[in-house]
Amino acid sequence: EVQLVESGGGLVQAGGSLTLSCATSGFSFDDYAIGWFRQAPGKEREGVSVITNNDGTTYYADSVEGRFTISGDNAKNTVYLHMNTLEPEDTAVYYCAAAADIFVVATIARGLGVEGLRDEFEFWGQGTQVTVSS
Repeated sequence: EVQLVESGGGLVQAGGSLTLSCATSGFSFDDYAIGWFRQAPGKEREGVSVITNNDGTTYYADSVEGRFTISGDNAKNTVYLHMNTLEPEDTAVYYCAAAADIFVVATIARGLGVEGLRDEFEFWGQGTQVTVSS
């Protein structure tokens, strides 16, 4: 019954912007951490950004710091990823995911960085393709 559905991907030129949406249902949204991950061909899935919905704290991978912004609308059970100044290196399938243990997620994000998060998230969406052309 838990569902996470990504939308908003597409083709954009380098330097452009896109906003991704993650619509969720079937769980207590306010008690979860929601993360954005991405996976490029031939690479492992990596964490991009996380928001803890209980307090709105945000975390970012170094590669997107200052360019991407994660935000949540608790009334809509939806999380967004606002991506600015996109680079070809940002090309990937972007996934959103939910983690029940927000305290573990926050601890890892603060101590090791968002890049190391993955297995802590138990629910995953299907992904949306983002392609950035030169």
